[in-house]
Order: sequence, then C-alpha cells, then structure tokens
Amino acid sequence: QVQLVESGGGLVQAGGSLRLSCAASGRTFSSYVMAWFRQAPGKEREFVAAITWSGATTYYADSVKGRFTISRDNAKNTVYLQMNSLKPEDTAVYYCAADDTLVVVTATLGPPDFGSWGQGTQVTVSS
Repeated sequence: QVQLVESGGGLVQAGGSLRLSCAASGRTFSSYVMAWFRQAPGKEREFVAAITWSGATTYYADSVKGRFTISRDNAKNTVYLQMNSLKPEDTAVYYCAADDTLVVVTATLGPPDFGSWGQGTQVTVSS
C-alpha cells in the first residue's frame, strides 16, 4: 500500500480559498486512482473528488462542483485539491485516499473502494 500525507488545511473565512496537498510514497503513484473525502463532526465520510491515473478525467460531488478542482502531478507523487468559494458547510476533516485495484472511476465511489488513507487535515470555514 501507498503511504499518504495531507497538508494545507487551516482556518479561512467564507468565500476564501485553500489548497490541500497529498504526498504519496512509493514508485507506482501513477497506478493509483486518487480521491479526496471529507468528514464533518457527527456525519459519515463523504466523497469529494476523484482523479484517474493519468489525471485526464476528474469527478466531483455535486456539492463542490464548480468550486473545487482536483489535480495530480505524477512526477511529484502528489495530488491536490484547490478549494475556492469556501462555505461554512465545507468545514470538515479532509482525507486523501488511493487505490490501485479500481477499474471504473465514478462520482459514486465510497470509502470502502479505497485501500489507502492519509491521516486527514482539518479545514474550518468561518462565516
């Protein structure tokens, strides 16, 4: 399994922006589908965005579509989540996830579909 380390979380006012990064260990990063999930207090972990192996295709939850952008740099073993126009309801712990067994990528992927997880980074959006 790949080891994942997130960074970039913090406190931001509504309407602001943050960029999350997730650095992966190993030499086969390009064989992994990468995704971001988030979990707010008292809620289940939910899908935010996913990106295919080469980065050619991306998928988003409806709640973040048009505001968040997922991207990856396979040369740097890193996936990013650019978050713009942040809202208080975006407040959550954001987790990076990876899996190298997926053959189909959709916006309906859930936590059981991913075998590797980071420790999470807190994002807090104040109103």
